[in-house]
Amino acid sequence: MSKKALITGITGQDGSYLAEFLLEKGYEVHGLIRRASTFNTGRLDSIYADPHAAGARLHLHYGDLSEASALARLVAGIMPDEVYNLAAQSHVRVSFDSPEYTTDVTATGAIRLLEALRLAGVRPRFYQASSSEMFGKVQAIPQTETTPFYPRSPYGCAKLYAHWITINYRESYGLHASNGILFNHESPRRGETFVTRKITRAVAHILAGLQDKLYLGNLDARRDWGYAREYVEAMWLMLQQDQPDDYVIATGETHSIREFLEVAFGHVNLDWQPYVVIDPRYYRPAEVDLLVGDARKARERLGWVPRTRFADLVTLMVDADIALLRAHREGRSRVTE
Repeated sequence: MSKKALITGITGQDGSYLAEFLLEKGYEVHGLIRRASTFNTGRLDSIYADPHAAGARLHLHYGDLSEASALARLVAGIMPDEVYNLAAQSHVRVSFDSPEYTTDVTATGAIRLLEALRLAGVRPRFYQASSSEMFGKVQAIPQTETTPFYPRSPYGCAKLYAHWITINYRESYGLHASNGILFNHESPRRGETFVTRKITRAVAHILAGLQDKLYLGNLDARRDWGYAREYVEAMWLMLQQDQPDDYVIATGETHSIREFLEVAFGHVNLDWQPYVVIDPRYYRPAEVDLLVGDARKARERLGWVPRTRFADLVTLMVDADIALLRAHREGRSRVTE
């Protein structure tokens, strides 16, 4: 009998990649999606188009992390072997404008899901999506699983609560619960309001003559950027271990947004400087200047290593956005990598 997995946030970048990964391993995958006036399942289209009918093992359920009773009914009905909590209001800048909503979904949502599992008497292996933003004003370079946290945004604070409550349930109730402290991970499926995708999409539009300016904030912020498709494998590996634990998932390299611009525009032989305008609206009230992770523990215990280098990731995203724009202009379907 195949394993069952429940993924919250399945329509997002990580959720869609994880769903594909688990289906390839023969799982029956259940996803939690919010009701909306428009379809928001575009990132899952490749699954339904799978010639091997993987889509038949994908089941979507309406609901969200604000409904505790509905969560309890859902997990009791599915009886999952593994639960991956990826749902969140995950945009750091937006979290300053919507701190209460961010807290309700990202922090309180995690405890609602954990309580639903406990009260339903279901004991799956549990993965919590923690974030490098919890390190914020970094206390050590590079950051490891033992580096003190110092979040600098409502999003970082909410993620920190979810991280610690997962540890608390692990220690209090013997739940096989692990936190993945993922550093920035990007892909062609990244939301268009995130800076990396904002840049690669702009390159495609500028190249096509459809855009002439790109408005950005702090170009000196440095991040540890990896490929999201590879990072979901680390999530799964954590839940295959005999003992639950917490792991940093990162490349160990740090690059600035300025470097990202140079690689992205350089890939199509453009100089980024005439096109980029600094707009103070995109600065955060409290900035995180530098993030770089040490994934040694994941390498030694999980056997996980990043395979896609920074420049390759940037060019992959640029090429995908160029292809996506071409497909849209030709009236074809969404292009995903």
